[in-house]
Amino acid sequence: MTRTWSTVPADEERYRPLYARVLGLRFVNPGGVLCFLFFEGAVALAVLLALAELVTWWAVLVLPAAVAAMVKLNDLVAEIVIRGAAQVPEQERDRFRRQMEPVVGRASVPSTARALPGGVTLAGDPTLRATHPTDPPGKGDPRPTHHNPYR
Repeated sequence: MTRTWSTVPADEERYRPLYARVLGLRFVNPGGVLCFLFFEGAVALAVLLALAELVTWWAVLVLPAAVAAMVKLNDLVAEIVIRGAAQVPEQERDRFRRQMEPVVGRASVPSTARALPGGVTLAGDPTLRATHPTDPPGKGDPRPTHHNPYR
């Protein structure tokens, strides 16, 4: 049986676990261990809960059925997402890819702009002048300097 939207090729369908084939999963492809946990694990959990008298013995039937329903629902949601993505035109996909790519380049900075500590820039204001380490105190920066007596 070939399905147009199935992600599992028809010739590999017979090698899939029985759990996946019985549920008719087309987009979710659980392996053997996961199928074992889905079914036998749910049965074992339900038996333990029933033995602990936390649930009735009906849980042994209901819990695996509930897990199977959730797995099938997940498969149906995956189908809706894949079909929706396939309907997006190629042009929109290319535009999205361009927007998501990181842009690497160089920023143009005017040569007159110089950054100073504290976020002050000397772009065009002649009254602001950076204090050079060799300048005497009081020249350049109008802020008071603090003398360290332990130096």
